[in-house]
Amino acid sequence: MKHMSKIMLTFSLAVVLLAGCGGNKNTIEFWTPLTGEDGANMDALVDAYNATEPEYEINHVITSDMYTKMYTVLNSGSGVPDLSIIHADRVPNFVNQGLLEPMTPILEAHPDINEENYLLEAWDAGTVDDTQYTVPLDIHGSAMYYNEDLLAKYDVEHWLDDDVVTFDEMLSLQGQLEEGDYVLNDALLSWVIFAQIQNLGGDIQDENGNPAVDTPEMKEAIEAIKELSDAGLMTPFGEDGYLAFQSGNVLFSTDGTWSSLGHAEVEGLNFGVTNIYAFEPDTFHNRASSHLFAMLTSEDRTDEKVEGIGKFLDFLRENSMEWAEAGQIVASVDVIESPEYENYMQSFFTSTEEQTDSLYIYTYEHYPYIAEALDNYSADMVHGEIGIDEGLAEMQRFVDDRVSEGTLDLDNVVTDEEEGEEE
Repeated sequence: MKHMSKIMLTFSLAVVLLAGCGGNKNTIEFWTPLTGEDGANMDALVDAYNATEPEYEINHVITSDMYTKMYTVLNSGSGVPDLSIIHADRVPNFVNQGLLEPMTPILEAHPDINEENYLLEAWDAGTVDDTQYTVPLDIHGSAMYYNEDLLAKYDVEHWLDDDVVTFDEMLSLQGQLEEGDYVLNDALLSWVIFAQIQNLGGDIQDENGNPAVDTPEMKEAIEAIKELSDAGLMTPFGEDGYLAFQSGNVLFSTDGTWSSLGHAEVEGLNFGVTNIYAFEPDTFHNRASSHLFAMLTSEDRTDEKVEGIGKFLDFLRENSMEWAEAGQIVASVDVIESPEYENYMQSFFTSTEEQTDSLYIYTYEHYPYIAEALDNYSADMVHGEIGIDEGLAEMQRFVDDRVSEGTLDLDNVVTDEEEGEEE
């Protein structure tokens, strides 16, 4: 009966969704997964655009299980939104399944929407076989916040002279910390591991395009992080390291670019931002993703609505400073080159060409399966709950099974928004 109730609930949600998406013919239905505070920022951007009295107004619909609902309406062919935001790692699979329409008519009608006017890493995330399927809104991902008072307390402010904290530097504090203090937490641990894979010159696919999880680079990355945990420098397994940082007991918090908003609300927390730690100061990466505007395949989307979408995207290209308020790295060059943007902490990540190049977006087709595996196993391996060799072998089987099944368990994949909310 519980199973049947779940089916009926899912069906009821789908019916409500489809009924609500019939929409006004002069309204562009716009779906996003922005269930956190950033949803309000997007509402403000939509309101600003609608205030210009366009022929086609935007109706922003926030959905907590957006991808599940997308497949529902795509399978039915009814209620498909006119415009959506999807994550960069979804693009390859969506294109391969024929679920996205090219942005070609919008790019042709709006020549300023081009790769030169956006961060290249975000623009390229939507390019498949030389066809542009998306227009980027932002880049968001790993960041490492530091407690200025603790850096001074332990006389290690010089670690930030080159903007890169190394494993060796952190290990030098072994046995030097007061009880209750830690060098780092394990927030967004899987994202930290993805950054280390790039630092080590590794990859998450082999030469034949198959998922590569049980690799020397993955093992070396996890072993290095486990060494920090074994040395007593990382917040204990199961402890909320994010809150420990906000309580003033952790030097470094490896959470998200958007987290500056939450940290800023903590009275007395003096903090700054830098790159995710690395093996060497001259080789560093920050695992990133991107919110991308996309048009799901639909026979009901008119040419007039496509033109309305183009006008909306062109408006946001010039008027998305509000998105910086959400703690995101805005993709529009017009915005990030504005002096006002320098007031936002995440501007650090585009302050130099080297910093911009550090932002790495995974667009491998099977990346979501690998991310799911790391989310499930990485903390257990780092904290010694499971052996690394055993964990890597299990992760490889997990990913291979997901690929052979050909379906992503959408209910168990943690999205960027959910990770941000969880913290």
